[in-house]
This record gives sequence, C-alpha cells and structure tokens, in this order.
Amino acid sequence: MSAQSEGNYAEALQNYYEAMRLEIDPYDRSFILYNIGLIHTSNGEHTKALEYYFRALERNPFLPQAFNNMAVICHYVGEQAIRQGDSAIAEAWFDQAAQYWKQAIALTPDNYIEAHNWLKITRRFE
Repeated sequence: MSAQSEGNYAEALQNYYEAMRLEIDPYDRSFILYNIGLIHTSNGEHTKALEYYFRALERNPFLPQAFNNMAVICHYVGEQAIRQGDSAIAEAWFDQAAQYWKQAIALTPDNYIEAHNWLKITRRFE
C-alpha cells in the first residue's frame, strides 16, 4: 500500500498481484481487488477498474466504496457522452451510476451525501 500511496502504481500493482497469488481469504482478496481497481481508476483505465470492483464485490458484497467508485466512473462516462452530444447514451450511464450509488447508500446511509443529493435532484432516488 505504501507504493500506491506514493504514486508508484506499477510497483503497487506487482505487490497486489503477488498478494492475490498468496491470499486465500475471500474477504481479504476483496480489498486487494478493490485496491487494484483504485489504481486502474487513477490511471484512467475505467474498464479495467470496473472489472476489479466487480470482482471485489463478488467476494464481498458489502464494499460501499466499490459501489461508489463504480458509480463515479459511470457518471464520468455519462458526462463524456454529453460532451460528445449523445444524450441517450449519457442517460444510460447516469442510470447505471444511480443504481450503484443506491447500493452504496443502502450499505452506509450516512455517507455519499453528494450522490444522495444528485439522486434526488435527477429524480433517480426511489
């Protein structure tokens, strides 16, 4: 984790891949996968990041931070679609972001206040 906090993502990835090889506990593996997702997010590799967040959630469905990060990526991609003039695609991405944020909020109701407000403003909160 120190390599990751220092911004040495290549070394951090090597360490996490090694940890995945050695760690057998699903709960611990979920956090390793989550951290790999964080690195890919930081590198702008959103597809890879989503893959690792999904894998983390398969092992531990109680990771609100993974749901939040997936929502942030979906929201970002939706905003990119708006910039490219594709509002239908943007709405699909925003709807997916809403689903992930709802899951994060369900797990930790006092967190993700900005997401909660966005859900209300966009009438996506049920």
